[in-house]
Amino acid sequence: MRNRRRLVPLLAVSITATLAPALVTSTATAAPSAFSPSSASPSAGKGALDRYAKQKPRWKRCEAAAPAEFRCATIKVPLDYRRPGGERIDLAISRIKATAPGKRHGVLLSNPGGPGGEGLYMPLSMAESLPASARQKYDLVGFDPRGVGRSSPVSCGLEPEEEDWLRPYKEETFDDDVAWARTFADKCEEKAGDVLPHLTTRNTARDMDLLRAVLGEKKISYVGYSYGTYLGAVYTQLFPRRADRFVLDSAVDPERAWRGMIQWWAQGAEPAFDRWTGWAAERSERYGLGDTPKKVEGAFWDLVARAGEEPIDLDGQLVTGDDIRSGMRAAVFSPHSATEAFVELKKAADGKPAATEKLKAFTGSEERETAGAAVETPADNVSASFWAVVCGDNSAAWSRDPESYRRDAIADRGRYPLFGDFASHIKPCAFWDRSEERATEVNNKVTSLVVQNEWDSQTPLPSGQALHRQLKGSKMVAVLGGEGHGVYPSGNACTDGAVNRYLLTGRLPAKDVTCKATAESNAKARQNQQEDVIPGSPLPDRAPDRF
Repeated sequence: MRNRRRLVPLLAVSITATLAPALVTSTATAAPSAFSPSSASPSAGKGALDRYAKQKPRWKRCEAAAPAEFRCATIKVPLDYRRPGGERIDLAISRIKATAPGKRHGVLLSNPGGPGGEGLYMPLSMAESLPASARQKYDLVGFDPRGVGRSSPVSCGLEPEEEDWLRPYKEETFDDDVAWARTFADKCEEKAGDVLPHLTTRNTARDMDLLRAVLGEKKISYVGYSYGTYLGAVYTQLFPRRADRFVLDSAVDPERAWRGMIQWWAQGAEPAFDRWTGWAAERSERYGLGDTPKKVEGAFWDLVARAGEEPIDLDGQLVTGDDIRSGMRAAVFSPHSATEAFVELKKAADGKPAATEKLKAFTGSEERETAGAAVETPADNVSASFWAVVCGDNSAAWSRDPESYRRDAIADRGRYPLFGDFASHIKPCAFWDRSEERATEVNNKVTSLVVQNEWDSQTPLPSGQALHRQLKGSKMVAVLGGEGHGVYPSGNACTDGAVNRYLLTGRLPAKDVTCKATAESNAKARQNQQEDVIPGSPLPDRAPDRF
């Protein structure tokens, strides 16, 4: 068992080395791999991967309390795909078979987000989400990505306080923050330096294709949320002929993986903040924050300043002005929730009783345990695997000069006052080893469906639009007025219908679709969020104690 700490949300010429059952096909028809000719030879890679692809998973019941049809297994994958004959690591996989074998179309893989999100229990979530007709057609397949959960989990040996990475820029703490980032990276290198360079999205996509081969499938279908959209996009880039029906929900912009995506949180929050001030001003008689957006904005910054001088006591937890800025970043994407939370916070600041259940944006999530039956997952596994991907996917995006982070944080505090300095301040990636692989450029014509809420705090609408442009074979379902991170399923007939039709028929809409959010769909999308648990994951965890 382990505790998961609160994390505030949340990726040359190639040669052919394909996996079974495509191993018997010619290189002319096989899917291109991501191997570089300078690091592997076609014959060596193919032969070694052939042995991996011939594995026979030993399926067994995942947990005693789990449904009997939910089965788990462990397979081996290469730590380094350039040297597939070298060290191997575990990949924990799961499956719920299609309910009507005669109507079976194939396998549907899924990923809940992250990086660092455990996907082993995703088939249970998908079984609840999909219509019965889709359950007849697909084996639902889940997996913990490499380095995560039960898949050879990585650890940096971090203490809980060292995992606290959302730090506002302050002149007086800058040197301490630089020292923290350096120590974080040094501890990761010391404890897991031989593994971290291989915990990349590209390698996870390769694992997915090896899993496809082990399962004996020519293609895979896929539903990915948040970070899972980037993973899905990278898979389509590396293995375009293996991708069948891909649903990418709440999308990451590949060109901004990953420093730019964290900065998106600051940029995307500003229009949401303006929307919130207008919403609250229109309801000034009820909430008393001011009858114009400017007055509501003034009330917000006045409280930030007050809490900066004297933190607000919420049942023993002190909330500073910086805590208010950080908490409101995500909260303002739902104006009703943000307004009610802010009103209660003002009450607490004035020494009045406050409804604490409305203040989750500022108090965070309680620590909780999740199960780890086969593998004792390190307490810092989410943080370690998160930063391995965020720093390693595109190391060139991270400056090695600490002073550049100071300049960026100061500038972005001016541009995006709510969260700009949090997003642009120094991170452990400044001292991370350079990646052994180049960043993935996503630019293909693979068919896919991009699904996106207009008001998404983790992957703002422009991020989803960017992925749609880069996936030239995609269509987009945009939810006008949609709130929350994670769209499908939401109970909205327009969005759910578009996704279900695609999964059932493989046919994309003739053109991009704009749906209108409903009160019910927004409420459900917000309910599905667990932003304070896994960075960027829109879905709740499914642990065995929830059966």
